[in-house]
Amino acid sequence: MGGESTTRTAPRSGGTDTGPVGSRTGQRLSGLAVALGLVLFLGGFAWGAVVYRPYTVPTGSMTPTIDAGDRVLAQRVDGGEIRRGDVVVFTDKTWVTNAPVVKRVVAIGGDTVACCTKGKLTVNGKQVDEPYLPEGSTAEITGFPTVTVPEGRLFLLGDERAGSLDSTAHLTDAASGTVSRSAVTARVDAVVWPMNGMLERPTGFEALGALSSPGPLRTIGALIVGGAVLVLGGGAYGPVAKLLGRRTRSRTRTEPAGAR
Repeated sequence: MGGESTTRTAPRSGGTDTGPVGSRTGQRLSGLAVALGLVLFLGGFAWGAVVYRPYTVPTGSMTPTIDAGDRVLAQRVDGGEIRRGDVVVFTDKTWVTNAPVVKRVVAIGGDTVACCTKGKLTVNGKQVDEPYLPEGSTAEITGFPTVTVPEGRLFLLGDERAGSLDSTAHLTDAASGTVSRSAVTARVDAVVWPMNGMLERPTGFEALGALSSPGPLRTIGALIVGGAVLVLGGGAYGPVAKLLGRRTRSRTRTEPAGAR
């Protein structure tokens, strides 16, 4: 018995590696975070590309809502979805241009629009508050008769009433300056350059009927930002765990022998 040698075997790890790059569980979670982040990030961009189109507005007729040269995102919609107060993108060859035009819808088929009562636009006899007009200006438009909008058509104005070539510039046309709903290709949701954000809701038209529902732009933005955070956080796990591991080993080496 006295000749027996005792061999001690180090206990095996139970599956958790506390090496310089952290535990196996941590590595797996970081990989999962990166994978999920990529799905959200790329999925958000793909969704946005399907739903939205970018436009550059060449004139100041929508000032101060949209200035000349601003870059906007417009949701692809059917003309039948348009409501009063929407800022829309449309193309109408009778307006002597084949380029997309951006204006605000102030009346739809069946409405009677007139200017003005106490400096305010009236639709179906109701005065409309328009806080989006330039500060100090009114809705007054010279030589604007009462117009009844034909069914299936829209009456559009620029927010900068004094310099906008809108429906009032085409009142002598057969359709009294109105535009077909089918000419509308998109509804503007936000100004993205400069980063002015989402357009304000045109609450002055609420008394005349329901407003358009907001587009999914905020949800898409949240997916993209959330995905980016997950990718960056998951990707940073390895280097951070490695750095913390080095610091732990450095402290262990410098501890006095008697402190163990």
